[in-house]
Amino acid sequence: MRTIRVLIADDEATIRRLISEVLEAEPGLMVAGVAPNCALTLAKIPQVNPDIVLLDLEMDGPRKLQTLTGIRETHPSLPVIMLGSTRENQVDLTLEALALGAQDYISKPENTREFAAAKETVRKDLVPKIRMFFPQASERDEMPPAPAEKARSRGPGEFQKTMAPGNRLGTRRRVDILAIGVSTGGPNALARLLPEFPEDFPAAIVIVQHMPPHFTKLLAQRLDGKTAIKVVEASPGDVLGPGMAWLAPGNYHMVVKREGKSGVIQTHQGPPVNSCRPAADVLFMSVAEAYGAHSLAAALTGMGQDGLRGCEAIYEAGGQVLVQDERTSVVWGMPGFVSRAGLADKILPLDQLGAEIRKRVNQDRAEPASAWAKN
Repeated sequence: MRTIRVLIADDEATIRRLISEVLEAEPGLMVAGVAPNCALTLAKIPQVNPDIVLLDLEMDGPRKLQTLTGIRETHPSLPVIMLGSTRENQVDLTLEALALGAQDYISKPENTREFAAAKETVRKDLVPKIRMFFPQASERDEMPPAPAEKARSRGPGEFQKTMAPGNRLGTRRRVDILAIGVSTGGPNALARLLPEFPEDFPAAIVIVQHMPPHFTKLLAQRLDGKTAIKVVEASPGDVLGPGMAWLAPGNYHMVVKREGKSGVIQTHQGPPVNSCRPAADVLFMSVAEAYGAHSLAAALTGMGQDGLRGCEAIYEAGGQVLVQDERTSVVWGMPGFVSRAGLADKILPLDQLGAEIRKRVNQDRAEPASAWAKN
């Protein structure tokens, strides 16, 4: 197994020491170098040849994100994980870093005086994120074998043969809701996908992006400024309708409930699912229950398998499932699990997903949306 070389760029000596001790204790990881400022970071990259850079969000002070910009100019594909905070005043800067090409972020421990506890927090949050970028730590190698009956793609002609009557149908049903699940690489994926939808997009859109509180509200605002559709952070009681997207709030599960002929959003703080809250599985399962065959799921880039069970529920309810391909995903965990389970109607690069979604949502619009009949 190849050793993953890590460059730590942070202006705090305590943080450099803490992360170094965590990584050196992990098999397959090594600290290739440390740097306390922008100039040394950029100089050390060609010297130590890291596989990944851990970069302090605030290291550049008023020259915000200068180091990240410099890395992207010379090493456009080198993975970068930002080291920041969930404090509200850092959220916008973190989102800007992701927009500039950072792949992910973690929060540094606020209290380093409890050194052992701080190390454990960093180990739990950081090590899996480093490993996910490299084949020896890929989730694909950890996937359980897909069930035999779902281990291959299924064409429309096979639906009635493989699923119970009333679920998968050879004839597509109109789509009244698009449910998106996304994690690592998600802000940029959403920023590219959602502008593909026109103001009169005829279906409601609900989204789970794995993010903590504060992040989701600002992300919704950023996305809203880039799209013709309206994008908001969801609130309990919001009534779903066409031409609008609702982003699950950080630290809350979002579900869709049926009230008469309307879909209504509810949120709750039930236990994390797949170590996530919000979780795509929770949302997708509620969409399958409320919209049945009139639902379309999209599993985009992300770490882990959140969304797999939800896509299975939508598939078995007669809905449709699309998956982002491996080449354009930052991490092919979430979409990879769905693909390997044989649940994907189509696997597409990110730049083709928008057109495919529009095509599927626009077909059969003449069919009445009477309470989302499931048969």
